[in-house]
Amino acid sequence: MSPGEGRFNALVHEIVEPVRRYLARRTDPDTAEDVLAETLLVCWRRLDDIPSDPLPWVYVVARHCLANAERSRRRRDRLTQRLRAMEPAVAPAPEDPGDHDELHRALARLRSGDAEVLRLWAWEELSIGQIARALEISENAASIRLHRAKRRLRQSLGKPDHPAGHNQGERRQDR
Repeated sequence: MSPGEGRFNALVHEIVEPVRRYLARRTDPDTAEDVLAETLLVCWRRLDDIPSDPLPWVYVVARHCLANAERSRRRRDRLTQRLRAMEPAVAPAPEDPGDHDELHRALARLRSGDAEVLRLWAWEELSIGQIARALEISENAASIRLHRAKRRLRQSLGKPDHPAGHNQGERRQDR
């Protein structure tokens, strides 16, 4: 085994499960496995470019591979729609029962950037610095985006934007 193969095997051992979970939360199981394979291929090809803390870098690669897969899916969907227009109407697919979860619905209502920063923070358990590297932004921007995304999620869930026990607009009067 070459040194590169040994390094790659160690990398795969470290990243494969976190990246698999990252993708599983963002797409269907088949697409997640395809994108995982594409991500690992990119890692193999760019093995010398991978930093010592590889996970945020690999999340960037996975996000880009997933975006490519989503663009391909949209192109297929548009083609399917054009083909359906030439055929008799087809009944719509049944709704996914997982769509009924309140949190997933609230995340779906958010802008994609807000949802992504929340997923990286809550589901992938990345630090602000790691989120910044994964999103290719500064730490300050990552911190601000996370703060704003949390606020928007609270609003989307119908929760108050102020700490419990405090009434907004009510001021304490000292006597």
